[in-house]
Amino acid sequence: MSRKTISPGGHVTGVVELPGDKSISHRYAILAALAEGRSEIFNYATAADCRSTLECLRRLGAEIEATPERVRITGKGLHGLKAPKRALDAENSGSTMRMLSGVLAGQKFTSTITGDSSLRKRPMRRVAEPLRKMGAEIRGSDGDLAPLEIHGGNLRAIDYALPVPSAQVKSAILLAGLYADGVTAVREPVRTRDHTELGLREFGATVLTAKDSIRIQPQPKLIARQLTVPGDLSGAVFLASAALILPDSSLMLHNVGLNPTRAKVLDFLISIGAQINLASVQLRDGELTGDLSVRYSQLSGGSIAGSQVVEMIDELPMLAALGAYTEKGIEIHDAAELRVKESDRIATLATGLRQMGVDVEEFADGLRVACRSAGKLRRAKVDPQGDHRIAMALSVAALGADGDTVIRDAECVGVSFPEFFATLERLRGSGA
Repeated sequence: MSRKTISPGGHVTGVVELPGDKSISHRYAILAALAEGRSEIFNYATAADCRSTLECLRRLGAEIEATPERVRITGKGLHGLKAPKRALDAENSGSTMRMLSGVLAGQKFTSTITGDSSLRKRPMRRVAEPLRKMGAEIRGSDGDLAPLEIHGGNLRAIDYALPVPSAQVKSAILLAGLYADGVTAVREPVRTRDHTELGLREFGATVLTAKDSIRIQPQPKLIARQLTVPGDLSGAVFLASAALILPDSSLMLHNVGLNPTRAKVLDFLISIGAQINLASVQLRDGELTGDLSVRYSQLSGGSIAGSQVVEMIDELPMLAALGAYTEKGIEIHDAAELRVKESDRIATLATGLRQMGVDVEEFADGLRVACRSAGKLRRAKVDPQGDHRIAMALSVAALGADGDTVIRDAECVGVSFPEFFATLERLRGSGA
């Protein structure tokens, strides 16, 4: 188990080219494996989760060549995947397991997909139930936990209303809808990230969207593409937060994904006083990208609830930790989903911040993080419970502590942002 010591102080200055967006990388890889021909994906995410997706696709017969510059995937067409010789291992990636379950539901062979001890505890019934309605046979362990055994083929089109907003479940249904006997529709109570819909269109599928529904035409011919993955906005938020809380900081983040279903986190930060400016905004391969400039700011604080939670679900740990550096604190509700992520993110974050001297009130569906009015945060040894987003959020919070803070199990950041600590140290330079 690795540990990382975070020394306080200094400032964040410089320019960053972020690694590729994790969510988009998963989807491009899956669609490339289902396409005909060889796709090239540039700036593919370095995250361990995205490597898990590539390995699962290899076991299903896709030819994949991965280098630091690009990932080449020779797809097998919609019906060209083959039965894996052993269980597919999604490791820690819920995105891999849920979205690939949709693809596996359309195959006329039996496969098993599993993951690490953390992933095997995360709920999979929400994806298994709609796929069963489409005709797939899915067997899981206690309460539809992984490993999942999936026997698919001959799928029926459905019109499905998501009981809980989830881009991963929506994506699984749409991917299964590629194999259905008619138009499949997904209705969502709150709009979730739409990378799957955009990616499907880029590869040649017909996807129709209305205010609250998405419909996909079955049996398309997907065509290989050359695509560039935007920089990861969720990763950008951690570095931007470091700049916001350290005086004299000035940071430029290049080519960041600004998809409207993801960028509400920037709106929130600006609403509480963050000095964030956008430049060079353009549409590339269906995704909006641009540059972000971030400067040290006095933050007022605020509340997050309702549809905002879905729009900022991955960024909530960092936003909550920022509460200690605001005038009024940060309060979050309607976020019970955080309790079934890589860790119970509400409890894990609350524990870590309390150890650092922050007043935190925990709710069933969120938490309130008070401003630290009595001076700097306290140095501490904190445990993110193997959760990459908690580890990064507590590391950024530690930049304003009264001494060195130790992050246990720090290597878990590799799940989404392996370069995080090195990048943060480079940006701080001799000022740390």
